[in-house]
Amino acid sequence: MLPNTPDPPSDRGRAAWLVGFMWFAYFLNYCDRQAVFSMFPSLKSDLGMSDRQLGLAGALFLWVYAFGCPIAGQIGDRFSKRLLVVLSLVVWSVVTVATGLAGSALVLLTLRALMGISESLFMPTAIALTANAHPPSLRSRAIAVLTTAQIAGTVGGSWFGGWMADRGQWRGAFLVLGGVGVLYALPYFLFLRTVDEKPREEPGAAKTAAPGLALPLLLGVRTFLLLCVVFPVFVFGLWLLYGWLPTFLHDKFSLNQSDAAWNATLFLQATTAVGLLGGGVLADALYRRTKASRLWLMVASLVFCAPCLHALGNSDSLGGTRVAAAAFGLFSGLLMGNIFPAAFEVVPTTVRASAVGVLNFCGALMSGFAALFGGIWKQTLGIDRLLSLTAVAYLLAGIALIYGIRTVFPRDLAKHIHP
Repeated sequence: MLPNTPDPPSDRGRAAWLVGFMWFAYFLNYCDRQAVFSMFPSLKSDLGMSDRQLGLAGALFLWVYAFGCPIAGQIGDRFSKRLLVVLSLVVWSVVTVATGLAGSALVLLTLRALMGISESLFMPTAIALTANAHPPSLRSRAIAVLTTAQIAGTVGGSWFGGWMADRGQWRGAFLVLGGVGVLYALPYFLFLRTVDEKPREEPGAAKTAAPGLALPLLLGVRTFLLLCVVFPVFVFGLWLLYGWLPTFLHDKFSLNQSDAAWNATLFLQATTAVGLLGGGVLADALYRRTKASRLWLMVASLVFCAPCLHALGNSDSLGGTRVAAAAFGLFSGLLMGNIFPAAFEVVPTTVRASAVGVLNFCGALMSGFAALFGGIWKQTLGIDRLLSLTAVAYLLAGIALIYGIRTVFPRDLAKHIHP
């Protein structure tokens, strides 16, 4: 099929179904990883975990996940993406069930590390498979829709975990979530057998990569390297909120665990969905005018998120905190939906999974420190001051990205189109 020929209805329909099936798997991915953060008080009382150990529950997962992502990306570029995403779903679901049976802090932390290994196989491969099924003019939209599963999973997992914990059933939360994942694996696999893994043809784009590892090729793209610096700054703030905002609200406003989880996720994540979808549509529309559209929306995201982070930590009322969370969510969605499509502008189609894996490595490595520092500095520096310092880092990252758009991006784009 010629690159400019409209897709037949069957191809468009299958691509839409692909996003739908991927969405539910990604939803479970985030439910399973996020539920633990809304039950910290219960884990303290039942397993005797300290704040440092609770911080490690997030950090260990993220650090292991970080180191697994580049390897998973390399595997995803060389072997069956369809098989990898199903295998990942099954393994992390079994680990989730086992988490509900943990009898000590050590066992729970070990299982969090194992979850990091199993979940790292999913995202690089899922994003690449979705990107391969959509042309550039629809790619931001498709990935934005898929990424809303992260939002729904964060809200659903956090609320469900907190709700079950308030009823003395935190173990049951993991058993239910893991069981759903195991059951979903069969229809997921049967559908993916009908999906073509090959990338769509793109006029003028680089179609081959250097033999061997993808990492040396990616490290030669300066725009990609800049994204590997900016993305960790962004996700540090994101995971500081994901990991510690429920506990911060629980302590500051004397909320119970389910109410704290609800307030920490609903307002933040609902508007993130709006930002994701709106940013995806806007990026695809502006793409016709400038190939840097996705990067410019990321700049806007960082600049506008910065004051929201400061307000989140320093508002004196729950209502003000909700407004700040909603504003942060709206603007953060602009970056979340465009980071991977922006990278795909300057890397060959054959190393997309590896590109996502490396970006996830950088982001998750820093995210682990966000979870850990929240636990270590909770009683000294405080979550409020840590959020304010992160806001300053957001502004600096935005400035760096503007510099990259003006200097290295045009050269990398030209090299990608005319290798």
